[in-house]
Amino acid sequence: MPRITEEKVESLIVFWHKSEGDLVKKGDVLVEVQTEKAVSEVEAPVSGRLATINAKRGDVVAEGHVLAVIEEMEEHLGSQKEVAASSSVQEQVTTVKGKPEEKRTNSFVQASPFVRRLAQELKVDLASIQGSGPKGRVTEEDVRAAAGNDVVSGQETIKEQVKPDALALHTGANATPLAKKIADVEGIPLDTIAGTGIQGKVRKADVLSSLEGSDSTQLAQGTDDRIKVEGARRVIAHRMVESAFTAPHVTLVTEVDMSVSIEMRKTLLPVIEKKDGQRLSYTEIIMKAVSHGLMLHPKVNASLQGDYIVLHRDINIGLAVAVPNGLVVPVVKHTNRKGLSDLVEDCKRLVGLARENKLMPDDMSGGTFTISNLGMYAIDAFTPIINQPESAILGVGRIHEKPTGVEGRIELRPMMTLSLSFDHRVIDGAPAAEFLQTVKDVLENPYQLIV
Repeated sequence: MPRITEEKVESLIVFWHKSEGDLVKKGDVLVEVQTEKAVSEVEAPVSGRLATINAKRGDVVAEGHVLAVIEEMEEHLGSQKEVAASSSVQEQVTTVKGKPEEKRTNSFVQASPFVRRLAQELKVDLASIQGSGPKGRVTEEDVRAAAGNDVVSGQETIKEQVKPDALALHTGANATPLAKKIADVEGIPLDTIAGTGIQGKVRKADVLSSLEGSDSTQLAQGTDDRIKVEGARRVIAHRMVESAFTAPHVTLVTEVDMSVSIEMRKTLLPVIEKKDGQRLSYTEIIMKAVSHGLMLHPKVNASLQGDYIVLHRDINIGLAVAVPNGLVVPVVKHTNRKGLSDLVEDCKRLVGLARENKLMPDDMSGGTFTISNLGMYAIDAFTPIINQPESAILGVGRIHEKPTGVEGRIELRPMMTLSLSFDHRVIDGAPAAEFLQTVKDVLENPYQLIV
C-alpha cells in the first residue's frame, strides 16, 4: 500500500480490477482505494502473475500493508506471447489520415485517474488520443469525443454512427467490463439496471447506485432502515472517532457583527464578477480573515508530529464540502498570498470538482487549518471535529439579525457565530482566544485587509 497523501492515513479497499491468477503488466491498475478524501488507483509495480490478494474489498489498510503478491518467475507467467500481445495492443502505432502519430503507451499518457477510468469504461485507447489539455494531457472531453465520434481504423479516421441494440439495452449486455464484473460479484442482474452511459450503457456508477438502491428497497419493506457503514462513510467515521478520542477538543465561541463585511461584499460583487465571472461569497471573505489571523498567530497554524509541534510556514486552508457519499475537504493553497478574487476562483473550482467526484489527492493534501460553514442550513453554532493532523477548525454559523447593544442603544444587527475547536495538546486557551478575536476584528473591520 503506497502513500496516497502527505499525511499517513488508512485507506479502504474499494474494488479489485484483477483477480488471483490473472496476468498483469507493469502499470496496470490493480485496485482502487479510498481515503476519507478521495479514491485513488494502485498500479502494478512489475509484470507477472497475480498470485495472492491479501486485502479484500471492504478492508481498511495502512501504508506499507501488503495488498497482493505478484510472481515474476517465468514459469508463472504462462505464455510469453500472451503478455507480449497484450503489450503490443497498448503500444501499437496508429495513423490518422495517412500520417503516423507519435508512438505512445497508456502508461505514459498524461491523464488523471478519473480520465483513465473513463477511458476503460468507454473502451477507448488513451494512446490513440491527442490530448487537448496542458502539455498534451488527455481530458475527459477528449475521451468522450473519441468514444462517441472518432474511431481510428486502418489509415484514416472515420465517423461511426453507433446503433444501439435494443435487446442489449434490456438484457444488460450493453455494459462496461468493470460494470459486468461488479454486478457478477454482487449477484445483481444487469437487466435490472438503467444505464446512464452512451446509448444506455451500464457503467460502474450505475451498478454501485443499484446496490444502494436495492438496499433501500429491501429496507423500506421492513420496520427499520439499515444502512451499511462502508465506503467513504466508513473511512470518515474511523477518522472522526480517531480525532475525537485522540485530540482533546476545546471549543471557543464568539459572535461577529457582519454589517461592514456585508457592505464590502455588495461593493466587490460586480467587480469580481466582471473580472472572473464568479460571485464573491462570505466563505472567501472568512477565509481571507482566517489567513490574516493565522499570520499573526502562527501557533494556531500548527501540527503535532511525535514529540514536536510543527509551525507551518505555508497557510493552506481546507474547506469542508458535503457530497452525496459523505464529506471531502479540498485545500486552497497559500491563502495568505492571494486576494479575494483568487480565493473566489480557487474555492469555486475545488467545490465544483468535489461535487463531481473529480478531486485528485493533491487537491486535498497539505491542509494546515479547516473551515466548516453550515450557515446555509440556518445553523447558529456547532462544535466541529478537528481534521487531523491539523490542530484547529473553525465552524461558521448563519448570518441573521439579532438585537444588539450599540453605544447604549439596542439595534438589529446581522450577527454570525464562529466556533473554534482546537487541540489542547498543541494550542493553549489564550492563543486560541487571541486568534479568534483577530478573526472577529477583521470581519467587523474588513477594509483593514487592504491597508
